[in-house]
Amino acid sequence: MITGAHPAVAYKILTGEQFERLLADGAFKGAPVDLADGYIHMSAADQVQATLDKHFAGQENLRIVAVDLTVFGDGVKWEVSRGGALFPHLYGDLPLSGVLSHAPVERDRSGSVQLPG
Repeated sequence: MITGAHPAVAYKILTGEQFERLLADGAFKGAPVDLADGYIHMSAADQVQATLDKHFAGQENLRIVAVDLTVFGDGVKWEVSRGGALFPHLYGDLPLSGVLSHAPVERDRSGSVQLPG
């Protein structure tokens, strides 16, 4: 459940193919790990860098989508995951209408990931 303690925006990292599917289908049903776990894994802004480094190292043609969590109500649950931190999990499809913005994965000079504006 979303409370005032949690941000209203989360981020999902997609491969280029997954992003194209989101655009073509109007919704993203999940990556293989999402389908296996029964929810779409997302990250808060301060978790994106570690998620990218851990799960997408060496991959190219990646996109980050900013997701408006307020439109999903109880469909988003903040649950304990990596290192005991709470991560946003979307129980259901991610419709394109829930995407606020998107951008290719890019890093600044220090190597930090730039989030879509």
